[in-house]
Amino acid sequence: MTATAPRFGSAPLVRLLLVATVLLGTVFTVLSGTASAHAALTGSTPEDGAVVATAPQDISLTFSEQIAMGDNSIRVLDPDNKRADTGKIRDLSSGGTVAYGIDLHAGLPDGTYTVAWQAVSADSHPISGAFTFSIGAPSKTTAAVPSEEAGGGLVGTLYDIARYISYAGFILLVGGAAFILGCWPRGASVRPLQRLVVQGWLTLTAATLVLLLLRSPYTGSGKLGDAFDLGGLQDVLATKTGAALVSRLLLLGAAALFVAVLFGAYAKRETPQDEEENKERKDLTFGLAVGGTVVAAGIAGTWALAEHASTGIQTGLAMPVDVLHLLAVASWLGGLTALLVALYRAPSLENAAVRRFSRVAFVSVVVLAATGLYQSWRQVGSWSALWGTSYGQLLLVKVGLVAVLVGIAWFSRRWTGRLEQRAEADAGVGAEAEAEAATGSETGEGMETAAAATVVGDSERATQLARQKQALATARQKRIRDSDPGRIGLRRSVLAEAGVAVVLLAVTTVLTSTEPGRTAEQEAGATGGTATTAPATEGPLALTLPFDTGGENGKGTVRLTLDPGRSGANAMHIYVDGPDGQPLDVPEVKAAFTLTAQKIGPLPIVPEHFAPGHWSADAVQIPMPGEWQLQLTIRTSDIDQTTVDKNVKIG
Repeated sequence: MTATAPRFGSAPLVRLLLVATVLLGTVFTVLSGTASAHAALTGSTPEDGAVVATAPQDISLTFSEQIAMGDNSIRVLDPDNKRADTGKIRDLSSGGTVAYGIDLHAGLPDGTYTVAWQAVSADSHPISGAFTFSIGAPSKTTAAVPSEEAGGGLVGTLYDIARYISYAGFILLVGGAAFILGCWPRGASVRPLQRLVVQGWLTLTAATLVLLLLRSPYTGSGKLGDAFDLGGLQDVLATKTGAALVSRLLLLGAAALFVAVLFGAYAKRETPQDEEENKERKDLTFGLAVGGTVVAAGIAGTWALAEHASTGIQTGLAMPVDVLHLLAVASWLGGLTALLVALYRAPSLENAAVRRFSRVAFVSVVVLAATGLYQSWRQVGSWSALWGTSYGQLLLVKVGLVAVLVGIAWFSRRWTGRLEQRAEADAGVGAEAEAEAATGSETGEGMETAAAATVVGDSERATQLARQKQALATARQKRIRDSDPGRIGLRRSVLAEAGVAVVLLAVTTVLTSTEPGRTAEQEAGATGGTATTAPATEGPLALTLPFDTGGENGKGTVRLTLDPGRSGANAMHIYVDGPDGQPLDVPEVKAAFTLTAQKIGPLPIVPEHFAPGHWSADAVQIPMPGEWQLQLTIRTSDIDQTTVDKNVKIG
């Protein structure tokens, strides 16, 4: 945790860390796919694929957790793609049930109607979907619904990148400032450290503005051009996430004042001349520490108020714990970055500053372990969810990376201990170099001194020669210091530590956008038992079912594969074959999953027509392991359809 930096400047170092974090975060986002769904449609009236005798008065939708809906979040389209609803959405939630409804026009004709919906989960992530029902009998429909999921496409990618960049900016801003105030006060006047902190502020501010502009298309249309729609921006400001982003911008204004004082009045009081100035500096240090902590905690709170910590159980405790977690991450990783920059770019760095950062890093790791343990219990809840969900698996990866990081840090501390033993020798070399430069004992330096004597009247030339002598002395001291084998080993260990830290940050940011793995403990608590889950399937789920719609060319078999056949994101492929074993190109195929034991579902799936007799869906979300009822609806004509079902175990 304490080391000299590799041989590259502070600006390239900061850019490298930012770019690596963004790229790794993007890769993890692509690999995690749509496993980041955070609420699901668990039921509807009428149900997906239902055929009702008379037109209902309204449509109701039930969700697995709290959501936010706008005025146009539910649309009911008739077979001719015209609105069949009144546009008035009603909140039907009661008790622990989350439900919304919308009234329909009176006297709707027979036919197939499409219900398209979109909403925002309580943890700020958009969700969307569509299903159909029929009045009287199924019919052809020209209803058009968005083919792209909410939060996807180019807007979704840009939004995710901005999220990762905002985390990186927060770490550089808070961690860099904390390193200066808590570990090396003299660093307030060091330009490379000043640039590091200012770059963190600029990065976080720019990323927050981008998030605010992209929020409307991210949760709505998905069109990048809508980022500058003032009406959409006004709607965003009325949401919890919009309020959090605006609050972050206001707090960044206060942070700008903090940075100005830190690198202005505080830096100028670097060496107090008397007791009164020393007292003023201590008061200013205390004020900056208190004010900076409040501002940093406030900025961290904008994440806690709008993401996972604000939903689920024990939110009153989870949000302050999340704030502590973010502050500990910033103090550790941001402080490590500041230390690397200072060790290479600063003229000198006291060993005392390195020792202080070691203590800060140790406390940060302890806080991270405690808060991370609580967050893991809250978000996972059971051992089965730890192994069987995407969130649990990512959490295990994070724990492994932390263990590796702590192991590398142990080697760094050993190298630091060896350097401490040579501190006095280094100080002696420095004093000798300074004396040598002052007396001009070296031949070249003596010539410079003589040259200076010949131009006593030229003050500018004398100043220039003095700077050259000082630079020569400093360079010689640095060469002797850096030739120490201990410092070479320390550089290597810290380089490895920084690399693991960047990967750890990427995994952490992906965790914030992944669906929590907690299983249904409410039912287990109500029955006094323990919730059980089905064993994992061996490879992808594959099954074949016969069907008969009763009409012409209505017989055949349907083959379904679900890969990987586990909870989380799955890819589904459905193949429909006729009696002769050849592909049968039917008009429509739909699927639904229901977990009766947990009262979840049916979860509708509308696959896309991929090829004759072949239908596919790439974003099938199975919330948890268990014995699910699979329902397949096959329509072979305008009026002939059937539904076959099968119980399947999904791990």
